[in-house]
Amino acid sequence: MQPMKCTSCHREISPHEKVVTFPCPRCEESIVRCEKCRVLANPYKCSCGFEGP
Repeated sequence: MQPMKCTSCHREISPHEKVVTFPCPRCEESIVRCEKCRVLANPYKCSCGFEGP
């Protein structure tokens, strides 16, 4: 199993860290965000080009 990476900051996420995973509204690919990027509302970009806050 590959380690999860935050879609915003591209940092590897430890199994004990709080994360949120949700499907991209455009292509349904999984978007993973670490707690820090979520709290700071850092932007993310899916591989299909969809961008979010």
